[in-house]
Amino acid sequence: MLIFFVILAIIAALGGGACAGYIYRKNIQERKIGRTEEYARNLLDDAQRRAEEKKKESILEAKEEVIRLKNELDREVRDRRSEVQRSERRLTQREEQLDKKSDALDARETSLEHKQADLEKLTAEAHEYLERQKTATAEAEELARDREVKLKEELERVAQMTHYEAHELIMERVQKEAYHDAGVMVREIEQNARDEADKKAKNIIALAIQRCASDHVAETTVSVVSLPNEDMKGRIIGREGRNIRTLETATGVDLIIDDTPEAVVVSAFDPVRREIARMALEKLIADGRIHPARIEEMVEKARREVETTIRETGEQAIFETNMHGIHPELVKLLGRMRYRTSYGQNVLKHSIEVCHLAGLMAAELGADVQLAKRAGLLHDIGKAVDHEQEGTHVELGVELCKRYHESPEVIHCIAAHHNDVEPQTIEAVLVQAADAISAARPGARRESIENYIKRLEKLESIASEFQGVEKSFAIQSGREIRIMVKPEDINDDGTVVLAREIAKRIENEMEYPGQIKVNVIRETRATEYAK
Repeated sequence: MLIFFVILAIIAALGGGACAGYIYRKNIQERKIGRTEEYARNLLDDAQRRAEEKKKESILEAKEEVIRLKNELDREVRDRRSEVQRSERRLTQREEQLDKKSDALDARETSLEHKQADLEKLTAEAHEYLERQKTATAEAEELARDREVKLKEELERVAQMTHYEAHELIMERVQKEAYHDAGVMVREIEQNARDEADKKAKNIIALAIQRCASDHVAETTVSVVSLPNEDMKGRIIGREGRNIRTLETATGVDLIIDDTPEAVVVSAFDPVRREIARMALEKLIADGRIHPARIEEMVEKARREVETTIRETGEQAIFETNMHGIHPELVKLLGRMRYRTSYGQNVLKHSIEVCHLAGLMAAELGADVQLAKRAGLLHDIGKAVDHEQEGTHVELGVELCKRYHESPEVIHCIAAHHNDVEPQTIEAVLVQAADAISAARPGARRESIENYIKRLEKLESIASEFQGVEKSFAIQSGREIRIMVKPEDINDDGTVVLAREIAKRIENEMEYPGQIKVNVIRETRATEYAK
């Protein structure tokens, strides 16, 4: 019985403990749940607060972005408005120029009509004068016949000569007088024609030169690249010379590294290769990483930049001369001529100047301006490839223009600009003249002092070989030669003949740009002393 009560007591204790444990656990759980809910509410409030802050920041950033985009749009609108205004100004200027040219053409047309009327009037007066001259000539012949008969009788009586002897004497005297008068008249006519032609030619050429100004760049076959320090030379050479060999192989130039402080010389006859090597070397020096792979990368990059520059230069030349419609390959060849020189004169600048000069002279003479300008721009196009292909630059230029479908008139001007073929058109002659003016203008080309001295000596020696020449002097940088002759050996009429013979011999024996003026001077002095 006691055991039963003990067991009941144990069971009751276990049940009470279980109830107490359950109640305690439930309280603990409720407190944990309360704390969790409070923590969750705090997290939610914090999240909401951060979300509000992010929202405000996003709104501010969006407003700033809108303001920035608006400013960029306003700036772009202003730039486009300025460009439109500049275009309008250029169009206005072109319209004004066209109006001025139209007025000038109207004035010239009016002047030509007046001149035509004056010419018709002069022609009518000339016909009347010829009729009167015929009548006067008939009367003079009649008087001459009567005078001849009387003179013949008088001569036979006074001089005791036969008719035939008197006739021969008179004819000899008349022939001498007529020869002298004819020589004087011919010389006056030639001088007047020469003066008038020289005056008109000088006016046209001077006007063309004054309205055309072009820069000329003198280049050599080497380019100098500056170095930041002397250590850079060793890095350019590389271990066992691998860097310099790679650069020379990739560009086709020679690199000269000597004792010149902080400088490397790039040498090549091809100016395009030399420019590519110079640009690549400058990029490598600025980058600092110099090894074969980097060298090839920089050379390729420099080659692309030079090709871009060549294309842009050709397009700029087309825009500057207003010669549109030229084949794109010819435009590239024009750009290549920027790196080509002839006697120290930049070939592209020379071609642009010849284009302008030929166009201006064609406008003055009433020839085809567009044809003259186009032929002047393309006349030396063969020089862009003459170091790569066989043949003269004239032959190569003709071949290129035929290949890219230039007109036969332009091709003829190119073929005739060095007299390889006889010029058949006015434009071809004008291109010749413009080429000579551009090449012969002082400062356009440089000549070595040896060639300069040889030309002066040759001029003086040619003049001194003629009989009757006392002294000769080459002046004006070889553009003029003055010759003093012995007055007892050569008369006034002989000076004209001597000047012409010397000029012909200079043309046959010498090569020179432009023209050489030959002045023959004859001076007679009489000296007496009063005692």
